[in-house]
Amino acid sequence: MTDRQNNEKVKFPLRLKIVLLVLVAIIPLLGIAVYLITALDNYRSAYEDIVSNMTVANNYNLDFKEELDESIYKLAVGYTSFDSIQDDGSLEDPYVLIEELRTDFTDLMEITTDRQSRVWLESLMRNLDTLEERINDVRANVEQGGRYDENMEMLDNNVYILTELIQDDIQYYIYYQTRSIGSLTTQLNEQASRFIQLCIGLIAGVVVLAIVISSLILKSITNPLERLCRVTERIARGEFTVRARIDTRDEIRVLSDSVDNMAEKLKIMISQIKEDERKMRHAELRLLQEQINPHFLYNTLDTVVWLIEGNELEKAVNIVVSLSEFFRLVLSRGQEFITIQEEEMHIRSYLEIQQVRYSDILKFDISIEPELYRYRILKLTLQPLVENSLYHGIKYKRAEGRIEVIGKKDGNLIRFQVRDNGVGMEEAELLKLREEIRKPCKETEKGFGLANVNERIRMNFGSQYGMEIDSVRHQGTCVRITIPMECMEHSGEAG
Repeated sequence: MTDRQNNEKVKFPLRLKIVLLVLVAIIPLLGIAVYLITALDNYRSAYEDIVSNMTVANNYNLDFKEELDESIYKLAVGYTSFDSIQDDGSLEDPYVLIEELRTDFTDLMEITTDRQSRVWLESLMRNLDTLEERINDVRANVEQGGRYDENMEMLDNNVYILTELIQDDIQYYIYYQTRSIGSLTTQLNEQASRFIQLCIGLIAGVVVLAIVISSLILKSITNPLERLCRVTERIARGEFTVRARIDTRDEIRVLSDSVDNMAEKLKIMISQIKEDERKMRHAELRLLQEQINPHFLYNTLDTVVWLIEGNELEKAVNIVVSLSEFFRLVLSRGQEFITIQEEEMHIRSYLEIQQVRYSDILKFDISIEPELYRYRILKLTLQPLVENSLYHGIKYKRAEGRIEVIGKKDGNLIRFQVRDNGVGMEEAELLKLREEIRKPCKETEKGFGLANVNERIRMNFGSQYGMEIDSVRHQGTCVRITIPMECMEHSGEAG
């Protein structure tokens, strides 16, 4: 899969999902923090403005009346003059004091928002203008001279009263500014209460939203991963047909497609390997089967020669006819499967040939139910068992022996028995043989013919079918074969 194909599949990368998950939690918190900071900054700014205003007003509230009253009195009594008062370090020029007060309180007028405070500021400005006019009157009298009593009366009835009023205006201004702080505090408390309620509601909403969105995002990540894990576990167990087929449009889909492609390739590879092994195994088994026939042929031909030399021509003819029938059935037009009837004819031909050679020790009986004749069986299934009974059972008995071949129907199964009354086996030898026939025939050290038959049955019919062996020393051996009941015409075997 190319990088371009991967990029086309990845529409919602995991990195984007994780970033979204983080933003869901962070953005609402940032909103709360910005709101809180803004509210606190507004309160701080308003509080600082009020405190600054009160500081300015307090400076004049403490000094203005005393300084102006003292200076104007000494000007009125002639202690100093308006022209030289600035040179006296202990006195203040009343005009300078008035101008400073007017300038500072004009600035306060521009920034003061409280209505009551502005009323007293306006009153202060009017009184200040009047005070300046009265000081001008005092100055005019002083400059004319000889009007001391009139000046004292003007001080008592006008100037001192005006400075008192101005001081009252300042104090009232301070009072209402103080009340503004209280109102501001009340507003702050109300805002804090609303803010707490808002935060509770917002946090509750954020929590619910975060849980829902986080759950959806996490499920979009974890569910495909869990599914992919289950699929990989099944693939590891050999289930190469399973597929993840995840369509999340992220990196997990790319991984899923890779796993599916890997499983498909593994399936093809395993299938190819199994097919190659099956072909090799069949080739090996067919080769091994062919190795059996020449040995038997040589012995039979030796028997024919022996009969001819003994002038037993009829027996020689019979054995040649049986040999011909035997090999006709062995070849079977190259088919792997033949009918049970053909297999019976095959072992009968074999035993008839061997009976000529071992007429003094070999007797046999074949009893297969005729209703089984039309069912199929692997070629050379019973012949190796009969051969094994002859060469490893009857022959070593050195007395007359008997081989019985029995075939019966058992439900949907066909069961064969090949029994002999030969020398049999000890328990340890029997256990060893049972172990050997369960191995692949090329790995066996003993019982090659039996292992060959058992492996072919299991390979073609399944592991639930096959061979069982029982034997008792000096009593004989019984080999049992179980195969499924399958009609030859439905087998589909072509060899």
